[in-house]
Amino acid sequence: MTTERYERGLAKLHEIDGKAGDAVLEALADIAPDFARLLIEFGFGDIYSRPTLDLRSKEIAVVAALTAMGTAAPQLKVHLNAALNVGVSRDEIVETIMLMGIYAGFPAALNGLFAAKTVFAERELMA
Repeated sequence: MTTERYERGLAKLHEIDGKAGDAVLEALADIAPDFARLLIEFGFGDIYSRPTLDLRSKEIAVVAALTAMGTAAPQLKVHLNAALNVGVSRDEIVETIMLMGIYAGFPAALNGLFAAKTVFAERELMA
């Protein structure tokens, strides 16, 4: 069943990730389609669609949080691409990740910087 929340969330996901977000939904289709629906409805339909912060600010926050976690490299790479898609510069991304070294430790920041290096290189190859 398609709901207004789902449609709003899917539109927001495409605004941020283009078609790349569809790969996550497809990967969940055979194991946890309900989780994919919840991710779209709640994460993107409810939270990402809130108006107070712009998408740039949201993606900077997400990059910081995922970097600080230190255990979410695949998700960090997705959101590094999303940050670039919504206008966050490479320099802003690097500064955000470096800042996490103070709060999350050098290993988490190093992992984040290496994820950024990979994403930047992949985007250069696609350009």
